[in-house]
Amino acid sequence: MTSIIEMSNVWWQRDDKTILQGIDWHVNKGEHWAVLGLNGSGKTTILNMINGYMWPTQGQISVLGHPFGSVDLRDLRKRIGWVSSSLQEKLYASDRTQHVVISGKHASIGLYEKPSEADVEQARHWMQRLSCLHLYDRTYQSCSQGEKQKLLIARALMASPKLLILDEATNGLDFLSREALLASIDELAQGPDAPTLLFVTHHIEEILPVFSRSLLIRRGEVFARGLSRDVLTSAGLSAFFETEVEVNWRGERPWLSIPSSD
Repeated sequence: MTSIIEMSNVWWQRDDKTILQGIDWHVNKGEHWAVLGLNGSGKTTILNMINGYMWPTQGQISVLGHPFGSVDLRDLRKRIGWVSSSLQEKLYASDRTQHVVISGKHASIGLYEKPSEADVEQARHWMQRLSCLHLYDRTYQSCSQGEKQKLLIARALMASPKLLILDEATNGLDFLSREALLASIDELAQGPDAPTLLFVTHHIEEILPVFSRSLLIRRGEVFARGLSRDVLTSAGLSAFFETEVEVNWRGERPWLSIPSSD
C-alpha cells in the first residue's frame, strides 16, 4: 500500500525535557485515523513534525512517500491540509466566504487578485460537498462557528491535498453544530476523491465509523494504535485515562461514561 505517514522511533527533546519518545506510527493511503490525547500529550508536536515545522531529535519521518531530508518541506506542505480552529482568528472578517475558500489554493490570508472562473467553480464545488453553499457571498464574520469550520475545510481542499488534518475541528461547537459538521466530514471521507484524513480530538464520541483506526498518545508516547474497535474499549481507555470509564458503542460510534458508584 502507498505510505502516507511513517514515523520510526521518533524522539523530540527541548531544554533537557523529553516531549516525544519512541513514536512508531504508519498511516497508509485510504486509512482514516482518529488521534486522541489529553492536553500536553504530544499531539500538536506530532502534527508539527508531519508538516515539517519541527525536526525530530532522533528517528526518521516520511510523509507522502518523501523521507525528511530529501524533500523541500515548503513543497510538501502544499500537499497537506491542516484545519485548526485557531486559523479562524487569522482570516479577514469582512471577506466573502467564497474568497476565504479560494485563498486556500494559494495558502494566503485574503485574495490579492481576481479569482478565475475555474477557481470560483471549484470553491462552489467544495462548498456544496460540505453543505455550506448557502453561505456563498456572505461575509465570513456573519457565519456561525460551525459554518466557519466547514468553510475552513473547503479552503483546505482547494489545494487538492493528499493528507487532510482536522485538528479539534469541533472545538467550541454546540451539539447540533457539531453533529452537522461531523456529517459533512463523514460524507467527505467516503468520497472517491477523499484525501487521507487525520481527525484529532479529545472526545471519543466524535470518532465516526469512517475513522476505523485510532492512535492514543499519552505523555509523549504511543499508548495504543490499531483498529478503533480494538483500541477504544472500556479496559483500554480506563488504563489510558488512569480512571475507570465505560465505553458503549451506539450507532457505530463509541460513547464514554463514568460508571455509577451505586
